[in-house]
Amino acid sequence: MERLMSFKRSLSYSLPCRFLKAPKFDVKFVTNNLHLYEKSIRNRNLVDGSKLLEGLQALPELYQNEKVLLQKISDIQSRRKSLEGLIKVDKSKIEELGEEFKHLKEAFKTLSDELNTSATKSFEICSSLPNLISSDAPLTKPEIIQWINPKESLPSDERRHHVDIMVTKNMLDLKTASNISGTSWYYLLNEGAELEHALVSFAIAKAKEAGFQICIPPSIVRDEIIDACGFRPRDMNNEQQIYHIDKSQLGLTATAEISLAGLGVNKVVDLCKGPKKIAGVSRSYRSEAGARGKDTKGLYRVHEFTKVELFCWSKPKDSENVLEELKDFQIDLIKSLGLTAKVLNMPTNDLGAPAYKKYDIEAWMPGRGSFGEITSTSNCLDFQSRRMNTKFKNEYTGKLEFVHTLNGTAMAVPRMILSLIENFYDPNNKRISIPDCLRQYMGGKEYIQ
Repeated sequence: MERLMSFKRSLSYSLPCRFLKAPKFDVKFVTNNLHLYEKSIRNRNLVDGSKLLEGLQALPELYQNEKVLLQKISDIQSRRKSLEGLIKVDKSKIEELGEEFKHLKEAFKTLSDELNTSATKSFEICSSLPNLISSDAPLTKPEIIQWINPKESLPSDERRHHVDIMVTKNMLDLKTASNISGTSWYYLLNEGAELEHALVSFAIAKAKEAGFQICIPPSIVRDEIIDACGFRPRDMNNEQQIYHIDKSQLGLTATAEISLAGLGVNKVVDLCKGPKKIAGVSRSYRSEAGARGKDTKGLYRVHEFTKVELFCWSKPKDSENVLEELKDFQIDLIKSLGLTAKVLNMPTNDLGAPAYKKYDIEAWMPGRGSFGEITSTSNCLDFQSRRMNTKFKNEYTGKLEFVHTLNGTAMAVPRMILSLIENFYDPNNKRISIPDCLRQYMGGKEYIQ
């Protein structure tokens, strides 16, 4: 019976992991909502979309077949138990029933192997599926839902390009970094380094005001944690984000979201007082950060940077409100810095596999002559929690349920430095104004001369 129960549990499609407990997928929900998952796969424009659709279409038949196999195994177990009862009453029947016992054992093994093979296929299909998509996510183009510090005109000015300004003022050294580490690496010097400290300190202060606990998480984590967060070997643009460490099962985190999510692995999170919120300060690493044309010069796309990341665990009924709160936090922070930016509801073809809904905020960068992303926030529903076995106790039913996870940028330092330099540099007097909210973290300094 114990083996039978283990096969029944396999219908939730779980396989053993090295550290994580086995992920559990709601296969009944998936099979009842095939059209929604098919829509998610197609609208995300995934590189492996055809393969995912093929697997999805095979899932209902696999699921039904496994239920039939389970019933047959259950019938065998019932018959075996009945025979054992007869033998207890009359031990002389052992020899008479021996042949039937043998056939039952052989049938059990055959059916068990067949069930195990099918369940493994089903698990792999469910594991590869992206999250569902919010009904109000645009299809192909971002939707502007709000402006921050709007201006009538947004001038483009090459004299404001952050690289020229920062190199001249000895705030940035790209040449030496290129020799030491390679392209898309950098040294922040003097006021450049001070700006990083100020921005991190400001973001932490804002996060604490908003009820976030502060954390310094590790920047190296197990590959299985990276995978469980949804950072696959290659992302939606066929770019490899993660630096994997050779001859190990470890990787560098592309964002503190990964290691912060790890705080909930195999745990029951206490949400009785509302969502649990944490802000992590860490170095982040992007393997293909410098792979896009003009963005290879300067701080827009770099391989390593400091980031303050927001992460939340919430009850399912609260996650949509928490996403709005994260977005509002970001808007308030950017407004305080005086940047002109637009808030975007991101389209389905720009969502990573874990994201159900995502907002980006893009700031105007005069030296680049374009808007550039400076924050992002996503609701991942239970995509990550199912893979990390992170649950909460439902106060009404007393049952354990999977939490919803959300993440958002509080401060991605290089892009914010870029934005501040290009917006607040005065080509006439060659000074950079420091926003009021940062001055207390820079010794009261009002300008960078």
